[in-house]
Amino acid sequence: MNEVVKAHIMILIATILIAGSFLASQKLSSVIDPISLTLLRFILALTLLSPIIIFSKNKLKKVFKVIPKAMIVSLVYTLYFIGMLKALEDTTVLNTGAIYTLVPLMTAILCIFFFKEKIPLKQLSIYLLGIISTCIVVFNADLKLFLTLSLNKGDIVFLLASLSMALYPIFIKLLYSKKDELIILVFATLIGGIVWMALTMQILNIPYEWNKLNLNHFYYLLYLVIGTTIITLFLYQKATLVLGAKKVMAYIYLSPAMVAIIMFLFENETISLGVLGGILLSTFATVIILRQK
Repeated sequence: MNEVVKAHIMILIATILIAGSFLASQKLSSVIDPISLTLLRFILALTLLSPIIIFSKNKLKKVFKVIPKAMIVSLVYTLYFIGMLKALEDTTVLNTGAIYTLVPLMTAILCIFFFKEKIPLKQLSIYLLGIISTCIVVFNADLKLFLTLSLNKGDIVFLLASLSMALYPIFIKLLYSKKDELIILVFATLIGGIVWMALTMQILNIPYEWNKLNLNHFYYLLYLVIGTTIITLFLYQKATLVLGAKKVMAYIYLSPAMVAIIMFLFENETISLGVLGGILLSTFATVIILRQK
């Protein structure tokens, strides 16, 4: 199996894990502030990885060398989470789901400036198909629901958060190298994430309230820490260095479909024929983008 195929498998696994995080986060977000929960995720993930780094002087030196770059990468990474969580105070999940479909196109546009890549007309039409197909899934194939969409303050905040997500793989490609050890990059990114999240909590005066979590929440928290923090950081950073920003972000079109399937499997939510059609269209759009040079 060559490196490119492995990278595609990595991003597919990461997309599935992230889709599952919506369900896990839903179970925990009503207990403590979501920003406090995200900081806790980062701290626990860093704690789990610490023995690998601390007991190796060579690895520890490499972490200090890569920290300046990691602070930039982690800044856009955490800005997305902060923006998303603050946006949901003023807008709906449906609105954020619709806006999030713009991220692959945003990434493609940013690649023009950072890497001098072009967007052929055919590719642009596929991006538009991806946006339409994922909106079908997000709005449950209900045209009336889509027509009631109106932008508000929260949507503007999430639009800026989506821009941060579009910048995330670009900065990975710009600042990190294939020669860097992946464990070093992930560890340094987590340190940066903790710094930015802790500063945000101080500025916004958000209480930690971690004592409210009990044993019943442990499994959801464990999934968020290992599945959607440590593993996805590994997968995204490795795959981005191989595939590039545009192809990695193309998998976003599959996210609503993955969420719908997970909710069907674990929460017994039905998938209508319209949504099923949207899932097939978004899969088609993703495959076409991935086949582009």
